[in-house]
Amino acid sequence: MKIAIDGPAGAGKSTLAKALAQKLGFIYIDTGAMYRAVTWKVVKENIDIDLESAVCELAKKTEIHFQINSQTQKIFCDNQDITSEIRSPQIGTLVSKIAAYPSVREIMVKQQQAMAEASNVVMDGRDIGEIVLPDADFKFFLTASEEERIRRRTEEYKQAGYAVTAESIRDDLNRRDRSDSQRPVGALKILRDSIIIDTTNLTTDEALAKMLTVIQGE
Repeated sequence: MKIAIDGPAGAGKSTLAKALAQKLGFIYIDTGAMYRAVTWKVVKENIDIDLESAVCELAKKTEIHFQINSQTQKIFCDNQDITSEIRSPQIGTLVSKIAAYPSVREIMVKQQQAMAEASNVVMDGRDIGEIVLPDADFKFFLTASEEERIRRRTEEYKQAGYAVTAESIRDDLNRRDRSDSQRPVGALKILRDSIIIDTTNLTTDEALAKMLTVIQGE
């Protein structure tokens, strides 16, 4: 089974995708983390982020895989655990530019589709229902108010030990929303068969229950 979850940053995709996968016994694939991994490597190797061809060549030579350790999912880039590093504000600021490159997306999508063919998956991102898993059994689109998304992302960074302000997060989210919705390939959009869930006033358990109700046909 393939379950696609799309939506903007801060809407609760990763949290709910992880919870849903655990509940169903499926594999969780965080596609955003894959783009962050490429971004992390671009920064690490001092590649010109404005040069798509160079970024693409780097992505071709990058090995990304997920691993479960003590109920926690880790992401590895070229066998190095970069789970924490890719969640920095610097990577968060740069990732939308990397993810907008069609050649990079082509490489990542092929990897994501191969993962989905091998297992029952819950996959989240920006273009999962339209591009990566157009044949998904269920396509969810999660959304939330701007203020709630800012609150969640600010709290996430602070818990990780980064000093950020709500205003800087607002600017970053607005910039990412524009980039995600306007990119030529894999733009963020609500599809005709999307199941929309507004998580603004829902707890994780409440939102998860809504999704399970749809999947289980209750």
